[in-house]
Amino acid sequence: MNKTYACIMAGGSGERFWPLSRVAKPKHLVKLLTERTMLEETVRRVEQALPSSHIFVLTNGAQIEGCRAALPHLKKHQFIAEPAKRDTAPACALGTALVRNIDPEAVVVFLPADALIKDAATFAGQLKEASALAAKHDTIVTFGIRPDHASTRFGYLEAGKALKESRAACPFFEVKKFVEKPDAARAKTYFKSGRYFWNAGIFLWKTGTFLREAKRLQPELASFIEHFPKKNWSGYLTEQFPVLPKISVDYAIMEKAERVTMAEARFDWDDLGSWTALPAHMKSDKQGNTLRGAVTVHDSHGNIAIAGKRVIALCGVRDLIVVETEDAILVCHRDAAEQIKMLHPNLPEAHR
Repeated sequence: MNKTYACIMAGGSGERFWPLSRVAKPKHLVKLLTERTMLEETVRRVEQALPSSHIFVLTNGAQIEGCRAALPHLKKHQFIAEPAKRDTAPACALGTALVRNIDPEAVVVFLPADALIKDAATFAGQLKEASALAAKHDTIVTFGIRPDHASTRFGYLEAGKALKESRAACPFFEVKKFVEKPDAARAKTYFKSGRYFWNAGIFLWKTGTFLREAKRLQPELASFIEHFPKKNWSGYLTEQFPVLPKISVDYAIMEKAERVTMAEARFDWDDLGSWTALPAHMKSDKQGNTLRGAVTVHDSHGNIAIAGKRVIALCGVRDLIVVETEDAILVCHRDAAEQIKMLHPNLPEAHR
């Protein structure tokens, strides 16, 4: 794994976890389920497979100091602030350019900062297997999660035939196609077929593999990589990154790439997309309430309540999300959890 590097994408806003998550301190910088931030948990997992010196954190100007504070053992140059929000394809081009300057033959893995994976050992083992495959066969590798229900929250991968490199500990399949988030009926069909997997948003490729695909599919990204300076590149980044196309790597590259391989994850996984994901990972009381902090409950069922410094008291209510922080309180029905991000434009700037 000496030729593998990791780029952790840590620039998201985490709007669905407001008010605990803010612009300068989003979900991946919050201690949501453990005593570590999600970013630190992600880095610790990767460090079971790679040296710390091979890890880069791609973030933004508002969050870079928070990322450094969460990971004091990493060096300053391992944190890169993107000068504009351009989605995941430009972020992948940036990470590929950085690693290509270090070693043109290297493999780079991109992964989100806020995925929940508890089985770090299995993750690290499969990361090594996937890296070896990407290096040997000049293929893009992505991880698929075998679904345990018909979810409409995730994009899907349709798996084709198994590769000869497959092992029980790390099965590999050709990817027939990427599928956007489906409606409920289609999700049921996918789930029953057994051929479709959730897209975990974890990608690996040799720098040359990505550059070849970018030349064919997104020439602006390819040009950005090829002209990226080996030294003193901050001015180039400031000037060139904001004019790159704003597009996800799925749309830009993955869906049209010549060869994509899926590694079926043998580790647990959740993207913790909203407050309603917490009950699966926290204890609930006999009435189905998921509580943290000073929360008092009477005749209340199915609520999620997170208290900070003040007491939350629930009486005769059902299916609410109540989150209290030092300067804000959220009260939301569980069915509206995905709409919390719609509050942001109407919030005072100091509370976003």
